Amino acid sequence: MSKKDKLIKRIFDFSLALIGLLITWPIILLAWIIASIETKSNGFFLQKRVGENGKLFTIIKIKTMYPNNGISITTANDNRITKSGKFFRKYKIDELPQLINILKGDMSFVGPRPDVPGYADKLEGEDRIILSVKPGITGPATLKYKNEEEILANVNDPVKYNNEVIWPNKVKINKEYIKNWSIKKDIKYIIKTIKG
Repeated sequence: MSKKDKLIKRIFDFSLALIGLLITWPIILLAWIIASIETKSNGFFLQKRVGENGKLFTIIKIKTMYPNNGISITTANDNRITKSGKFFRKYKIDELPQLINILKGDMSFVGPRPDVPGYADKLEGEDRIILSVKPGITGPATLKYKNEEEILANVNDPVKYNNEVIWPNKVKINKEYIKNWSIKKDIKYIIKTIKG
């Protein structure tokens, strides 16, 4: 992706994120209040994720789980998920605060999902092209694995299946996305995400 492409993508992201926040801030506020009450803690989920060039940033989401023990793989039947969290996850309300991450320049609307340390930052060779762009809220890999939690709930070893099957496939899909990027494709992925 050229510098010109990145500039076009950034202008598009910033403009859309600003409009998105102006429209959705009441939903974000209400979801934060509900999550705060249910978890008896700050309703925002803050976590370090690997961003562009491997730099860590703090992702902002609505909290949908009770405090956990550091497990990074979540399945559909995870008993840590709150009642409101199931609703927020189903309708992607928990993702809305990431509009703030986009405005700050940490993320893009479309791109590889930002992972916790131990995945993208460990990539080698050509695979490290994934770190050359800002991570996204959605993208081709995210859309393919939109039911990832259900998939992981139906395997014997979710962590092993994620590491050996899902993660390598996501890397392959994301590499193709970056090599063949266009603003039209980004718009198409956003529309597909909204439609569900």
